[in-house]
This record gives sequence, C-alpha cells and structure tokens, in this order.
Amino acid sequence: MAEITQRELLYLWYDVSIQAESIVWYWVLGMALGSLVSVFGKEKIHALFAKMRNTRMGAFGVVPASLLGIASPLCMYGTIPIAASFAEKGMAEDWIAAFVMSSILLNPQLLFYSAALGVSTLVIRFVSCFLCGAAAGIVVRLLFRDKRFFTFTKFENMASRDTDPNPLTRYLKNFGRNVKATGWYLLIGIVLSALFQRYVPREAFGKLFGTNRGFGVLMTATIGVPLYICGGGTIPLLQAWLLNGMTMGSATSFMITGPATKITNLGALKIVLGTKHFALYWLFVVAFALFSGLMVDYARW
Repeated sequence: MAEITQRELLYLWYDVSIQAESIVWYWVLGMALGSLVSVFGKEKIHALFAKMRNTRMGAFGVVPASLLGIASPLCMYGTIPIAASFAEKGMAEDWIAAFVMSSILLNPQLLFYSAALGVSTLVIRFVSCFLCGAAAGIVVRLLFRDKRFFTFTKFENMASRDTDPNPLTRYLKNFGRNVKATGWYLLIGIVLSALFQRYVPREAFGKLFGTNRGFGVLMTATIGVPLYICGGGTIPLLQAWLLNGMTMGSATSFMITGPATKITNLGALKIVLGTKHFALYWLFVVAFALFSGLMVDYARW
C-alpha cells in the first residue's frame, strides 16, 4: 500500500510540475505587466474616465466606460471609492455601472494571464467582459434613468499604496504585493488542476460539459459562484477543463459568473447596491453568462 501511495504521489507531482511549467510564466508576465499598469497608468486611466463627465455621448458612453473599467487595475474595494468620487462629480450612473461591472470581471493582470488559455479564449474573455459591462450600463440607463442605482455614502476614497518616490522601488513593491496576494491561489489552482486531470475521467467530463452544450453552460454558470476565489487561481482549472472537453461557451459562462460572484466582490456590492438592486445584479449576471455562453457555443467557436 505504501508503494502504491508513493507511486501515486510521484505521478501527481509530475502532473503538478507539468501544469506549473505550462502556466507559471504567464502568471509572472501578468504580474509584471499588471504592476506596470497599476503604478504608471492607473491615474491616467481614471483621469480619462473623469473627463467623460463633460462629454455628451449619452448611451454610447457605456462603451469607453466599460473599456476603461477593464483597463483599471484596482480591486473591487479600490474601484468602488473611485466610482463614488465620480458619482459625487455628477458622472452618469449608467457609465459608472459599465465601469464597475467590467472592472469586476477583468483587469490588465488577469487579461495578460489569460493568454495561457490560448488566443481564442483570451479574445472571448475580453469581448464578453466588455459587452457585459456595456450591457450593465444600458440596463441601468433604461431602468434607473430618474432614480439612483448606487449608494456610495459608506465608502471613502482609499489612499494609494504606491507612494514611494523612487519609480523602480514603487514598481517592485507593487509587484511583490501582487505575487503575495495571488501566489498561493495559483498553487492551489495548479494542484486542483493536476488532481482533476488524474482522477476525473476525460470521457465523462467531455460528455457533461462538451456534448451537452446547453446543460454545460448552465452548470458552469452555477459552479462559478462557489469555486471562484482568485482569478489567477482559476486559470489552471480552466486550462484543464478545456483540454478535457469543456466547450468554449461553458468556459465563457464561468469566466463571467466567477468574478462577478466572488465573495469579496459581493460584500462590497451589497453595501453600495442595497437588497433590491443587489438581487437585480445577480439576475443580470446569471442571465448574461447564460446568454453569452450559449452564443459562443452556437457560433461553434
């Protein structure tokens, strides 16, 4: 029995090492480029969004707002105070909704890291997250034209942690914080991926999430809620799932509901949305995830 256990551990270690080898450099690149955007581009991105306040783009404003939300490197607890400051200056709430929604779903660090999943998945992730942000803005514009959607009174602007006068030191500190914040989740994701590949039958998984397309999309829209802890940690899992037969539509659905229902994001959103608007948020996320997943599968991407 000890010999079998030792052999299994050896096989598992081999799977972990192969998985790490295929993905760790994308993670390092994502950390490096994400920190670059965070340290040297964050203020410019937010300044561009602030300038939109003086334009008359109307509903079309959700397009640049969603793109800038993706470009913003802040986490949810950094994004909401920024959004609150925009609201105080009279920014349209549909633009704020587009900015916040796309910022929840994607950031430069995760975008760069998603390249490990292949070009097609990277493009689909970017486009679906952008469209989700823009759609959220349109929904808020249609349903809350004359009413408030957000309540930012309980949030104050957070002080920036990138304050070192030396640019290189400032960058290295930001990079170190990113590595510390995501490293353990990456390791957990790699180990779970290795366990999945070794002990979950490829045929059964392919039948569940591959041939049964509609059901697979519905399932991933659901399992994205409890499984998603860190964006980087799910990349190894998605890589393994796609290799084992998951359709691109199911992966798309997971990439939307996962970050949108991440427990730390939900805590912040519940505060600024209130119960009724928070329920609407859940309904919108699940509906958009199902729709986008089915559309991607329908296109046979």
